[in-house]
Amino acid sequence: MIFPDWNLPEGVGAAITTRNGGISTAPYQSNNLAGHVGDKPERVKANRLRLLQQLSSVRTIQWLNQTHSNRVVAACGSSVIADADGCFSAEPGLACAVLTADCLPVLIAAKDGSQVAAVHAGWRGLAGGIVINALEQFQTDVTVFLGPAIGPQHFEVGPEVREAFSWASDRCFRPGNADRLMADIYQLAREQLYSSGVHDVAGGNVCTVSDSKNFYSYRRDGVTGRMASLIWIEK
Repeated sequence: MIFPDWNLPEGVGAAITTRNGGISTAPYQSNNLAGHVGDKPERVKANRLRLLQQLSSVRTIQWLNQTHSNRVVAACGSSVIADADGCFSAEPGLACAVLTADCLPVLIAAKDGSQVAAVHAGWRGLAGGIVINALEQFQTDVTVFLGPAIGPQHFEVGPEVREAFSWASDRCFRPGNADRLMADIYQLAREQLYSSGVHDVAGGNVCTVSDSKNFYSYRRDGVTGRMASLIWIEK
């Protein structure tokens, strides 16, 4: 488990799991927390229970059925699995969570500690405005953490991705082979946050593809597990 090096408000917690410490077997070894990747359901359930037991200030976790959308919903607990790629909560002990294995996890906290949100930002969701949609749920200033994602040295994309981010600066893309480009999803997120008036942004410097010991990577491995990024108001 990683606890982000981030200036969180008092009474707010955040954590990011690694691929280590669970009971899943190859190719999901070992701490897979996703039920949609082909892993045995009982192993995913056991890994999720172990995660919850490790978080003493969390009573339940909001899991999502992620679809690379720009939909953000209110967290209501583990009994309801919403079709969305982000959730927010002002309820103590209710953790917002997203699952990733190269896509960018974005954790958001109101600076007064009154509300939190977690966002799954693949390039489609980011281009579609999911981070902006999450920010619209906050009435006060926020602080943001960009979790582990595919680094710019590995994120090869086609010209259609550059077209989807027509507003982005050239810092977000550099030339690759032929018509391919190397995209910087961290910089794309930062520029979108900055344009929304959010400048308190941490993280964005860990590559999931490069670190096979600690992180799952869909781009690297194809069939693989998922990490969880969580944020919550302490109960």
